[in-house]
Amino acid sequence: MTAPDRPTPARLADQRALLFDLDGVLTPTADVHMRAWSRLFTPYLAARGVDPYTEQDYFTYIDGKPRYDGVRSLLRSRGIELPEGTPDDDPALDTVCGLGNRKNAEFTAELDEHGVEPYPGSHRFLVAAIDAGYSVAVVSSSANAVSVLRTAGILERFPVIVDGLVARQDALEGKPAPDTCLDAASRFGLTAAECVVVEDATSGVEAGRNGGFGLVVGVDRGVGSEQLRAHGADLVVTDLDDLIDDLRSTPAPTT
Repeated sequence: MTAPDRPTPARLADQRALLFDLDGVLTPTADVHMRAWSRLFTPYLAARGVDPYTEQDYFTYIDGKPRYDGVRSLLRSRGIELPEGTPDDDPALDTVCGLGNRKNAEFTAELDEHGVEPYPGSHRFLVAAIDAGYSVAVVSSSANAVSVLRTAGILERFPVIVDGLVARQDALEGKPAPDTCLDAASRFGLTAAECVVVEDATSGVEAGRNGGFGLVVGVDRGVGSEQLRAHGADLVVTDLDDLIDDLRSTPAPTT
């Protein structure tokens, strides 16, 4: 798809808040998620006798989406239809929610076994942004955001976390809809135009573009710069510390 026309993007130095995706932006938990999805779908699709699960499936059908949306999207790609079920479904059930819950169990097992640390460049950028007076939030589709942030040692950095649990509780539509990002901005008392969305997934940069945010930053962890730009990123970097020099040098005045 091609992103729609929009006004000239804002300068990073002029913005007031940074809304970070978690997996693949702040922490390499995208790798943990990828392994968990593979542990779910490799045997499941093999048992169904359809095309095998591949790494590209993660980027095409799953990356950045709420968990159950990812399940639906992947199953649809193989022509599989399942009952929806409910979020309370046992992971053993052959429903959309059951498979999603099974994936979450696989993710928890992977996180407990391997742990996670922030990307060094992302951590440097985060500290510099806070020192410069930016408000910072995590906006993640994951229901495990708090546990990941705690494991990574950066939970206390974020006064605002809008994750999959908050989205479900408040009936916020997931990315690429902008609802969760707009909710985070409103918790700071800011407009979308005053905030930067930082994402590594095409669905995430679409959310930033769809919400009219002042600046949409894509972090290329494998999706590709052209894809991120086509879906809505105003600029793309391979590491967030590339942008430290673009931050304002002094804290913004309070209003």
